Amino acid sequence: MLSNENIRILAVEDEAGLLKLVVAYLEQEGFAVKGAVTGREALQTFKDWQPHLLVLDRMLPDISGEEVCRQIRRESDIPILMLTAKAGEDHLVEGLSLGADDYVTKPFSPKEVMARVRALLRRSRADRLPQAEEFRFDGDRLVIRVARQEVLKAGEPISLTTAEFRILVTLARRPGIAYTRAQLIDKAMGEDFDGYDRTIDVHIKNLRQKLEDKPKQPRYIVTVFGTGYKFGVES
Repeated sequence: MLSNENIRILAVEDEAGLLKLVVAYLEQEGFAVKGAVTGREALQTFKDWQPHLLVLDRMLPDISGEEVCRQIRRESDIPILMLTAKAGEDHLVEGLSLGADDYVTKPFSPKEVMARVRALLRRSRADRLPQAEEFRFDGDRLVIRVARQEVLKAGEPISLTTAEFRILVTLARRPGIAYTRAQLIDKAMGEDFDGYDRTIDVHIKNLRQKLEDKPKQPRYIVTVFGTGYKFGVES
């Protein structure tokens, strides 16, 4: 397990004072931190430094936070905590749809950011998951390798966020068993998660887009009306 001083965090915020505050709090926790004030600087720093976690402002002066998130998600599944001044559930759910794992709305307490960062890091560490598990479904068409945090569909790797992966593993461990949204939040997101139940729906939608041949007629992740979701294919 990495100690805090070995964990690299990139904080992206165009308000210099706010960036300085976030960086200071992260450094007080012992993390190695770099800051960026533009989207272009963030993407270059990400490429050169390969951080373990990204704190990303949604509103940036050049490339939007949404586009930064999209580009990073094409090549990495690192946890992304999005900072947004846009209030309302729809805006927050939209941020998760872009590939963010969690969000904090402005104005926020730096302590809240630290709590979310710690929670994301705990969920992303592979050593919190059983190391030998491998699930095969659909005549080996879908393979989930827990230790590697790897998912293959028809032999091709599928890129999932940390939250998506943990939700998928939770469901795949017990095919046919229905989970409520609250149970999925507890088992996959952690008891310290503080967000909307609807965030689970967004992650499920993203999983279906990536895993299902027909996302609107899912076979793997099935809705159980009045309850939540279950994994619908036996191994």
